[in-house]
Amino acid sequence: MKTEASRKQLEELADEVFEVIRLVAAIRSRSKASGPEEVTEAEFVVLDLLVRHDCLTVGEIQKQLGVLPAQMSRVLRSLEDKDGRVLVQCAINPRDRRKVDVTITEDGKAAHDRFRTARRSTSMSFLKHLQPEDRDVFMRIIRSWKVEIAKLLPKS
Repeated sequence: MKTEASRKQLEELADEVFEVIRLVAAIRSRSKASGPEEVTEAEFVVLDLLVRHDCLTVGEIQKQLGVLPAQMSRVLRSLEDKDGRVLVQCAINPRDRRKVDVTITEDGKAAHDRFRTARRSTSMSFLKHLQPEDRDVFMRIIRSWKVEIAKLLPKS
């Protein structure tokens, strides 16, 4: 009986998390209608990996993202020429000519920062309504959840 109640509570919590994600997506969609974003979510994830690792091969990025080669190629081509700006540079790996190294440029770092700042600002507008003690509890939960989510990602 206790297991069934626990499962039901977990399902309700998962539904609430899903609903929050859906609402945030709706807000993002509405903001996109007012003007296009500088980079897409997929492009940001690539930039974020490169901010954290300086240089990765196309294969390493592809493995981290779990995308098909054609998808990876489209994202990288877009980042190599984003409205006339070069956000990443691709070059043949000097040690293994079968591999392509990808590095982030200063423009790429700036685009990454602008995207992150905009998303962070949206989150802050929601979180500012929490009481300080609720913020502390939420922070503890989010940090714990982040650790569990990270275990599901491929090791870099």
